[in-house]
Amino acid sequence: MTKVSDVVVDALVQAGAKRCYGIVGDTINHFTDSVRKSDLAWVHVRHEEVGGLAAGGEAFFTGELAVCAGTCGPGTLHFVNGIFESHRNGAPVVLIATDVARTEAGLGFPQELNQRKIYEQCSVFCEYISHPDQARRIVVQAAQAALTKGGVAVVIVNGDIFEETTKDALPWSVHRPKSRLRPADDELDALAERLNAAGTVTLYAGIGARDAKPQLLALAEKLCAPIAHTSRSKEFIERGNDHNIGMIGILGNKAGVEAVDAADIMLCLGTDFAYTQFYPGQDKIVQVDRDPSHIGRRAPVGMGLVGDVGPTIEALLGRLDQKTDTTHLDKSRKQWAKDLEGYKHEAEESDASLIHPQFVTHALDRLAADDAIFTADGGSPMVWLLRHLTAKGDRRFLTSLLHGTMANAYPQAMGAMAAYPGRQVISMSGDGGMTMLMGDLLTLKQEKLPVKILIYNNGSLGFVEMEQRVEGLLDTYTNLENPDFSKVAIACGLKGWRVDNANDLENAMAEWLAAEGPSVLDVRVSSVELVMPPKVEVGQVASTTLFGVKAVLDGRLREVVSLLRDNFLR
Repeated sequence: MTKVSDVVVDALVQAGAKRCYGIVGDTINHFTDSVRKSDLAWVHVRHEEVGGLAAGGEAFFTGELAVCAGTCGPGTLHFVNGIFESHRNGAPVVLIATDVARTEAGLGFPQELNQRKIYEQCSVFCEYISHPDQARRIVVQAAQAALTKGGVAVVIVNGDIFEETTKDALPWSVHRPKSRLRPADDELDALAERLNAAGTVTLYAGIGARDAKPQLLALAEKLCAPIAHTSRSKEFIERGNDHNIGMIGILGNKAGVEAVDAADIMLCLGTDFAYTQFYPGQDKIVQVDRDPSHIGRRAPVGMGLVGDVGPTIEALLGRLDQKTDTTHLDKSRKQWAKDLEGYKHEAEESDASLIHPQFVTHALDRLAADDAIFTADGGSPMVWLLRHLTAKGDRRFLTSLLHGTMANAYPQAMGAMAAYPGRQVISMSGDGGMTMLMGDLLTLKQEKLPVKILIYNNGSLGFVEMEQRVEGLLDTYTNLENPDFSKVAIACGLKGWRVDNANDLENAMAEWLAAEGPSVLDVRVSSVELVMPPKVEVGQVASTTLFGVKAVLDGRLREVVSLLRDNFLR
């Protein structure tokens, strides 16, 4: 007979899990004791949300299973935001969510929760272990769902079940079949007919095209088509691709937006980009996605096909005529070159006392390793990552693009660092995100995770402030009174640097990146930096002007002058 906790841990190890993130306590004490005796490493975080984000970071970058475990009641609840983030970005995570003993279940016992109601909305699998003999079977089903469907699987266990024993008689194991899905021949014929008849085509590639780079480039060559990409697919599509013209959307660039507008057909490949206003009319859009529920979900489409991007393109190429007119592609490439020059211009610093975040990010792009792993907080740090870091070498990127949470960057970097101990892992953190989960700086020291944390210290919730101003509102409740983060880092046992002048940045950043162990670089950046969209509409200018009028009337003239100086007059 085998103890249930030992069976659960062994099933996780057999499924490929290497680490479990969490905080020990009551209902998981027998589970953590089994972890102690196994090959599964325990990563002791200070806040369970950090554990959920870290497990998701590891799972996202490796594509393999990561685990987190929580005690009943508050312990498990603290995981919720990290679990939502991990589920939405498709990271294969198993959460062991525990509850009170069965003798107390349903009686309003302290810390009792209905775990299923909480987690079934953010999981691909959510089930109780209701009997000791189910232990391996349920855990295997959870791991298989997380790995094959892409997302979080939740196993709910009453704490007393871990202490019981089972024969563990049947050899349940995880299977990971790989299918190749493509549209029917008549659908491919119809698609080829439309593409052959189109004068211009723009390809729009999403995360679903990450394993289809060679096929995507072959299609672009055949159609003389530029390739725009979603923010999530930057690392896969941008590097080594002379058809690349950047992104669309509010975080995108002019070349991407204009290439979509000018095309006769926008061929969407493995993308579920959410913002309807950036799509052209229905007659222009053709969508290919392996999930039928995604077809036409974001914008009406003229044709929708179900298939994996790679096999679909392979089956399509032989049906296509070779296009020879490169006018559309050449124009898009020319604008992309201008966009890149514009990003470089944004990074120029005419006043050393005024450090723009673009200047900081371009320095990071130069000095960071070609195989560095970058994470960025939701808000303005993700903009600087997407616009100003180059997808060269083996670089990887992760930010909260689907969940849009604060404070994701350095917890996700912890998971990446645990999985890739020989690589440079860099967190691009906002000051708001850092202070939200600052306690786990101690975890970096305790677990010996040499993450490099860059803090864009602008003294505000900058992205929210920009949103308020563009809507013509006075920015309200966004100010942050911050400590010197370099001194906080040193107090926690990390190394720390502080930069207040642009002339000091290069040396400090080089030392920070070269330092052994975890380290923090606190850079005081401009507090009134606007994140400008690829096309500035009249309404947006009017709204910013309206902010100026309101600020003057409110006695805040200096802020209007500062906004103009920092963004338009430099």
